[in-house]
Amino acid sequence: MVAVTAGCGAATSTSDSNAGNKDVAVGGQSFTTADAETAKFGSDAEAGQFPRTVTHANGTTEIPAKPQRVVVLDTGELDAVLSLGITPVGIPSTEGANSVPSYLADEVKDAKTVGTIQELNLEAIAALNPDLIIGSQLRADKLYSQLNQIAPTVFSIRPGFPWKENFLLAGESLGEETKAVSVLNDYQTKATALNEDVEGDPKISLLRFMPEKIRLYANKSLIGVILADAGFSRPENQNIDDLAAEISAENLADADADWLFYTSYGTPEATGEKAAVEGPLWGQLQAVKDEQAIRVNDDVWFLGLGPTGANQILDDLRGYLVK
Repeated sequence: MVAVTAGCGAATSTSDSNAGNKDVAVGGQSFTTADAETAKFGSDAEAGQFPRTVTHANGTTEIPAKPQRVVVLDTGELDAVLSLGITPVGIPSTEGANSVPSYLADEVKDAKTVGTIQELNLEAIAALNPDLIIGSQLRADKLYSQLNQIAPTVFSIRPGFPWKENFLLAGESLGEETKAVSVLNDYQTKATALNEDVEGDPKISLLRFMPEKIRLYANKSLIGVILADAGFSRPENQNIDDLAAEISAENLADADADWLFYTSYGTPEATGEKAAVEGPLWGQLQAVKDEQAIRVNDDVWFLGLGPTGANQILDDLRGYLVK
């Protein structure tokens, strides 16, 4: 049996403009929208101009001047601000294999830790004297009023599949909306080129081992959106409008496809990955027999949640899929 793990947010849309993000003013966008509700957020201010009012998941926030000291509350916001050329002063740690996503770690050596994503330290945040805090309702809604007393705070609805819309919201909050649209246009150009260079129509499966659960990632996930943007096919059990479908170790056959990309959130020993890969069912998968079962970096493929990570995933896919 496959148990579905629901994603939250609005239904998938291919709308290519919204009032909050000044697409026409900044040259237009070539990328699609994954979450229409998040795409409504933003500011009506002229590009780069402050003060501005930003509409977001928790209402409106006044930002008097271009932020200089930014605290981020999740890995998606971390990727987003770094992708805009801004180094945050405060970042959370994760409970994955690395406390900070490895592909971003060198860029935030001097940033202070403000607790974990699950347990933020408000005193540590306040001590940094931020002038902007960026996070999400899903992670920290109960702390919003306290955070907003420390500094202007902007929340998306959730991390994950609305990563492009969340990135645009970060751009609006930082006065970098022109650059945000440019970054995403370049990403979509890269995704389209990848699709054109891959022979045939391979089905791609995404398997992630986690403590006490095994997930097949579906359309409402970072990587699900990336695969859709690049025009790749998915197995039927993953071509669903949810974050993921959960399977048991006895049902590893449900993960099979032309290509299988897998990883762990944590160590392979703790998540059950090691036992599965060394077990009798793994070698029966066609992707394994074809040497097309590839272990990938969890920090990038599942924790990145922003354009820098997304571009690295496209690079990874090109390296494996383009002959």
